[in-house]
Amino acid sequence: MRACIFCDIVAGRAEASRVYEDDKVLAFMDIRPMTRGHLLVIPKTHATNLAELDPKLAGPIFATAQRLAAAVRRSPLRPEGVNLFLADGAAAGQEVFHVHLHVLPRLVGDGFGLRGSFSWPHRMALDAQAVQIRAALMT
Repeated sequence: MRACIFCDIVAGRAEASRVYEDDKVLAFMDIRPMTRGHLLVIPKTHATNLAELDPKLAGPIFATAQRLAAAVRRSPLRPEGVNLFLADGAAAGQEVFHVHLHVLPRLVGDGFGLRGSFSWPHRMALDAQAVQIRAALMT
């Protein structure tokens, strides 16, 4: 395995502004924040992507993000909203290949958001995609 900065943070070999830690997860400030108070929640054990993530860790990651979102709202940062964002794979924007969930405090007009154009596919196309995904669940 190549060196992983998040594994180094967990091990104490790299610096981080830690916010929360337990036996399963670690949360710390993003060093390249999109918004003030931008946090990352990671599993302490390495998983490159969601497919590698132990399903038993998904709950603690999201539960921690939920607690942090509430804490950020109560903090002096006083965001008007919070986004949770997880990029799975390079095409999705993942840059550090250790699963991490972004907790992004939001203010109206902060410039962060999803970009792209939405489509209106025919119901038959949606049904066909649903069949494909259901079939993949069985494998």
